[in-house]
Amino acid sequence: MAIDYPAARASLVRILSKEIRDERALDAIGRVPRERFVPAPLRQHAYENRPLPIGNGQTISQPLMVALMIQALRLRGDEKLLEVGTGSGYQAALLSHLAREVVTVERVPELAESARRRLADLGYANVRVHVAGEALGWPSDAPYDAISVTAGAPAIPRSLVDQLAMNGRLVVPVGGRRVQQLVRASKSDRGVTVERLGECRFVPLIAADGGWPERADSHNGARATG
Repeated sequence: MAIDYPAARASLVRILSKEIRDERALDAIGRVPRERFVPAPLRQHAYENRPLPIGNGQTISQPLMVALMIQALRLRGDEKLLEVGTGSGYQAALLSHLAREVVTVERVPELAESARRRLADLGYANVRVHVAGEALGWPSDAPYDAISVTAGAPAIPRSLVDQLAMNGRLVVPVGGRRVQQLVRASKSDRGVTVERLGECRFVPLIAADGGWPERADSHNGARATG
């Protein structure tokens, strides 16, 4: 039986609207074809509210977690935004509807290339995909009005705070390798204010500066990347 993806997408939006109040985020979720961001054999599950594997030991995030992160960014539409952890490119596609410009970086070259092709094929012209370099984030294009990190860090990465513009917001999971707290760090001329937004589970942020060292099991327990 053929799946009615638009109907499934609308049903997911109704489910998310019970917890998400950001109407712009819900509208974007209703417009982006999540089925195009999961492997073909899993497309029948694209609109279930759960993460799905995308290869290379990574997953596409649970839709509710994606929506919560986007809501936490408090986007108005004129932002230059950095995403750390492109994954499938799904969150970048959503953010393209909500920000002026999206710069997204991915440490797995195969995922970066497939996300780049997918986003281009779907017409997301305001998204630029890069393979992550030695430095965390993408400092050469800083500052950013908002930064979203789709992997768990042991602490708020100072290097990403440095890439924020004044009055910018950084949303990042912080804690252990398997369980974290989602936090929002807001930068102002008075310093950085940190708010805890609830428990979450993300893959570890692998980075020499502000992340975890890579190890054999660093991709295990994958729950959420873009």
